[in-house]
Amino acid sequence: MNIRLATVADAPQLLAIYAPYIEETAITYEYTVPSVAEFAARIENTLKKYPYLVLEDEGEIRGYAYASPFRTRAAYAWCVETSIYLRKDCRKKGYGKALLQKLEKLLKEQNVLSVYACISFAEEENEILTHASIHFHEKMGYAHAARVHQCGYKFERWFDLVIMEKMLGEHTKKPAPLKKPADHI
Repeated sequence: MNIRLATVADAPQLLAIYAPYIEETAITYEYTVPSVAEFAARIENTLKKYPYLVLEDEGEIRGYAYASPFRTRAAYAWCVETSIYLRKDCRKKGYGKALLQKLEKLLKEQNVLSVYACISFAEEENEILTHASIHFHEKMGYAHAARVHQCGYKFERWFDLVIMEKMLGEHTKKPAPLKKPADHI
């Protein structure tokens, strides 16, 4: 297993992992699969400020994870939202755990203090949404912070959003300034 920084050249493979989540699930509230060029631009923009990681095993990309701003106002600078996507045939193999641990380590090195997972939620699991992400984040030390009701509409259904949080460092009166992301890992 190898975890490395993503490049724009990874866009086609990463988009192939992401597309089924758009087309078949309510895990993401995105409706339309972006073009490869748009997805490559997302990778490039993310890497300017945060890590964007790719996990390879046996020479194949199995999943990816990245951080993005939790909110855009200056006061939120020490907070990020994390996202993890695995190939559907690569779940429950430790890839998500490895990606999230590496992402958290890199974010902590940047002096990020709070990480959030914003997770689509339905009271009852169904064919397009399970509780797997919530259980995964609980195992990874995330706590439930909030629930926003009926905020996401997809596939003619309303879904809630659960926000889970984890603190990576101490919230002091004078937090350390944020560092640029590593250009290699």
